[in-house]
Amino acid sequence: MALVEEAWATRFPPPGQGGGFRALRDTGTAGRTGTIIGGSVSSAPRQPLELFAIDGLLSEEERAMRDVVRDFVERRIKPEVADWFEAGTIPARELACEFGELGVLGMHLEGYGCAGTNAVSYGLAAMELEAGDSGIRSLVSVQGSLAMYAIHAFGSEEHKEEWLPGMAKGELIGCFGLTEADFGSNPSGMRTAAKRDGDDWVLDGSKMWITNGTVADVAIVWAQTDDGIRGFVVPTDTPGFSAREIHKKLSLRASVTAELVFDGVRLPNSAMLPGVRGLKGPLACLNEARFGIAYGTLGAARDCLETALSYAIDREQFDKPIAGYQMTQQKFADMTLELGKGMLLAIHLGRLKDAHAITPEQVSLGKLNNARESLAIARECRSILGGNGITLEYPVIRHMNNLESVFTYEGTNEMHTLIIGQALTGIPAFR
Repeated sequence: MALVEEAWATRFPPPGQGGGFRALRDTGTAGRTGTIIGGSVSSAPRQPLELFAIDGLLSEEERAMRDVVRDFVERRIKPEVADWFEAGTIPARELACEFGELGVLGMHLEGYGCAGTNAVSYGLAAMELEAGDSGIRSLVSVQGSLAMYAIHAFGSEEHKEEWLPGMAKGELIGCFGLTEADFGSNPSGMRTAAKRDGDDWVLDGSKMWITNGTVADVAIVWAQTDDGIRGFVVPTDTPGFSAREIHKKLSLRASVTAELVFDGVRLPNSAMLPGVRGLKGPLACLNEARFGIAYGTLGAARDCLETALSYAIDREQFDKPIAGYQMTQQKFADMTLELGKGMLLAIHLGRLKDAHAITPEQVSLGKLNNARESLAIARECRSILGGNGITLEYPVIRHMNNLESVFTYEGTNEMHTLIIGQALTGIPAFR
């Protein structure tokens, strides 16, 4: 049984056995006391989201699942990720199997070995993963919300049975080929094409900026056909398929990013995803991933803010902690407000998604706001750390650099702005 499915039993022992989740996590606020200093109340420092009482908005099971992922990130990811980032490498296959054991790969999907959690639990997992690193969350997100979701939503029963159980375990890795070098925000112009040859399809073209590309066992590839844009399930050992890792990145360095090339890739007719035609297929997948980003970016922002708070309390200048200066406290107050508002928005979107009532425009609200504000928080936190803010001894500049990519991918800031603008005015302004 995956660890997220065991969360309830392990975190909530039967009465009389003591400890457990409540004892571990309950810091409490009702019993806080303060001392009057210069006419104000002094109390122990509090974490940013604690001020918003976020835990009260979550079920016990959601909190337990979140904490299982948080514990994994603290134990497995944070001690290693700065070195992975600096080296520009990551043990992707090893981590995929660990994520499979954890139960987070396709965790919001039903059946075929997937955990079947609700959307809020998936979002909270994404937040904790990105508190470790955006590249780590991207590995999980591309696997579950792009590749696995495409197969789950639009694939044949044979596709689902062949690929999803192994992908849920992390034994098989997937990637998602939509973006091309010249067609990012406008995927309808893609040049990758699949043409009929007897009973087969022959795929030619290329895809760019593909997470997991060089380690994937299967690629979901979208291509132009005489019947419009269609999706194909492409095993990466098919002759004519190749992947080249992209190097010299200064962002998402703890992530595999690749270019995919298709040179006469011959596929059987059964390789086509039968359940969708046109851009609504890949866009539905992107909405799944964007939902996770609305939560994930907040994890990076939270880690930056908590790091900066701890640093400012310990760091002294002019004989007092820099946290004691009014300008610094204003920065912390402003950042906490944006983090908390973003969290409230994410939870609301999660509840809408669980009620099957969420719209693409609402997903754009979450992705636009939370990616933008998280990047702003990371930049401000870097300034608080001063010269120490540029070293990988602290996670802030790593998060800041990563968020520059997250701000752009899965729909740029400008594209989500125009999606919201069209929803408000009824007038498309994309051209």
